[in-house]
Amino acid sequence: MSTIYILWLRQVKKYFRSKTRIIGSLGQPLLFLVALGFGFGAIYKQAGRGSYIQFLSPGIIMMSVLFTAVFSGMDLIWDRQFGFLKETMVAPVSRLEIMLGKTFGGATVAVLQGVIVFVLTLLTGFRPQSALMLPAAFCFVVLAALLFTSLGVAIASSMEDMQGFQLIMNFLVMPIFFLSGALFPLQGLPKAMEIVTRIDPLTYGIDGLRSTLINGGKFGAAQDFIILTLLTVILLAVGSFLFERIEA
Repeated sequence: MSTIYILWLRQVKKYFRSKTRIIGSLGQPLLFLVALGFGFGAIYKQAGRGSYIQFLSPGIIMMSVLFTAVFSGMDLIWDRQFGFLKETMVAPVSRLEIMLGKTFGGATVAVLQGVIVFVLTLLTGFRPQSALMLPAAFCFVVLAALLFTSLGVAIASSMEDMQGFQLIMNFLVMPIFFLSGALFPLQGLPKAMEIVTRIDPLTYGIDGLRSTLINGGKFGAAQDFIILTLLTVILLAVGSFLFERIEA
């Protein structure tokens, strides 16, 4: 078996072995769905925008993907501190394969988390507009998972301290989420706010999901897909470059 497959399989097995981690990671998405979805539902409906659960659910799905993908970089620091990374890197395989294996593994876990949260949204009342668009929506989830796992790996490759990584990730992840339009419509924003949302990569993942699931995107699925693909390729390249320079 190739190194990429072995490392991918290790990440996925670790995810399924940790039942507590799976259940615990569903708490925040469920809280957002219930507290915000039903709490602001009446206000959103009075504003003439329909069901807030329908609008909110794609954002919560992507939120789950974002958090799971970015924090997969902690596994890299963990492996580095306990010597597993050194054992892997002295093997006669390229560092690129090691990086891709860890990235694909983390992205797979993030996709699985997104699928589980999608099922939760169905239980709270979310209904996709067309089942035929689910494969397209799945593509956006995969792209976002790869993009943000690459970001997590890139940052983790430059750090050795677990606490420092958590602080930096919280500093990045929360603004990425709250400024992506996950909780509010992108139409009618102040100019400065609109510029910020356009810079945010998660914006295009959420907009792509809304385009495919509820036909409510602002930029269009094609534009979202192109931008996400380009950003994913760029971050994979950056992550590979930084991982090549890592000292186990």
